[in-house]
Amino acid sequence: MRIETCYFCSRPAYPSKGITFVRNDARVFRFCRSKCHKNFKMKRNPRKLKWTKAFRKAAGKEMTVDSTLQFAVRRNEPVRYDRDLMGKTLKAMERVSEIRSRRERVFYKKRMAGKKERELAIARKLVAENEHLLPRLRGSEKRRLREQGLTEEEIEEIEPERERAKAFGGEKKRVAIALEHDEDDDEEQDEMDDGSDNDDEGDVDVEGMDVEGMEVDV
Repeated sequence: MRIETCYFCSRPAYPSKGITFVRNDARVFRFCRSKCHKNFKMKRNPRKLKWTKAFRKAAGKEMTVDSTLQFAVRRNEPVRYDRDLMGKTLKAMERVSEIRSRRERVFYKKRMAGKKERELAIARKLVAENEHLLPRLRGSEKRRLREQGLTEEEIEEIEPERERAKAFGGEKKRVAIALEHDEDDDEEQDEMDDGSDNDDEGDVDVEGMDVEGMEVDV
């Protein structure tokens, strides 16, 4: 029984599973699933898709040069059946898989070395740039810092000062337009107040006038 590898993603394609495509020049392409077959028909490059083995090897995320990888090379040399040779081969296959898994773990650890330090540096930079958004220290936290022996100056340095949010781009225009509208509203209100004062001056106090000599048309 021979386990083929997928032409597109390099996953194992087991017998009676997957899709087989034979081109006009009699070249055979085996695919482990319809996803790989569709991407192959769309003429996509496996090295540009992150979920393929070709991309991972090109990006340095998997081993490319190792003696254990040579055992997976396809060999089309007929060999007469030998029971002892078959037993040794099966034991060697288990041993090779163990060695490969151990080397892959070592390769992964070396590749991930220094990742935590880089993430911590990025997080510190983010906090330093946006420290004005952090909440102010509570009284209990200040008391705890004083008990630890910190002075008031050191506590003030730890506590970030809140800064006013700055307006950028379109926000400045919106703020300017809002201020203009407020000024126009204030001018209209002043004009209305002036008009109401003039109306009050034009009113006549009828209560104190002598209306006996006035003629009234009915």
